[in-house]
Amino acid sequence: MSKKNRRAVPEYHRPIIETHFHLDYLKEAPADTILAEARAIGVERFMTISVQPDNMPTALALALAHDDVYATLGVHPHEAALFDDATVAYMRDHAANHKVVAVGEIGLDYYYDHCDRSVQRQVFCRQLELAIEFDQPVVIHTREADADSMAILQEYAPQMRRKGVIHSFTSGLELGQLAVELGFNLGINGIVTFNKAVNVREVVAATPLERLLLETDSPYLTPMPYRGIENAPKYLPFVAEKIADVKGLPVETVLEQTWQNAMATFFPAELS
Repeated sequence: MSKKNRRAVPEYHRPIIETHFHLDYLKEAPADTILAEARAIGVERFMTISVQPDNMPTALALALAHDDVYATLGVHPHEAALFDDATVAYMRDHAANHKVVAVGEIGLDYYYDHCDRSVQRQVFCRQLELAIEFDQPVVIHTREADADSMAILQEYAPQMRRKGVIHSFTSGLELGQLAVELGFNLGINGIVTFNKAVNVREVVAATPLERLLLETDSPYLTPMPYRGIENAPKYLPFVAEKIADVKGLPVETVLEQTWQNAMATFFPAELS
């Protein structure tokens, strides 16, 4: 589909929360433009996600520079070898900042295996312990690691007052069901619109709407019909539309409930 024939981003006049993107990684427009375009279609809050020690200060600085941007602090499994005492110290020093809303992006990735699996597991568990210490939810990445992810979550979830999300969920239904049973949400992004992502749509169909969150993971995973260009939070309505289609619900219902889910997970004090 040519660019000029792509459908315009729809507006539903409902508040939306971008629960997972990487603002410092977007390159096709300045941060102010990216945020303004998303606000124009209803995105009212943004969570920019850390993935390594070096970009934790960047994510926090972006959050502090924009009233509606929030940050997470954590180390992705690809970068688990970089996790050290200085990382822990930074996370501990800034966990109480009002702009830090979660520990993440943490977890396991056995698909790429950029880091030794035993190190990944050790660092994942250590960051779950920090989330318990900070009383914060977590943002989890897991790929091709369902069995170990399930075992670790079963061990740590009972100690976590606040749970969080398994983001960009592409794992099996068994992990999805266990995560929901333990109190976690599943993050759904543009993958749900991909023609071959039948497994993701099956998980969406089987998961209560009350346990789904909207995200883009931009600059990655641009939804149809904009696949092939850099992703951005302004494309979130396409994710909501596909979830609505799969579940046979009005898009407005999906937007209202996922907003409520995100608020309860990351901003619960504002709901009390």
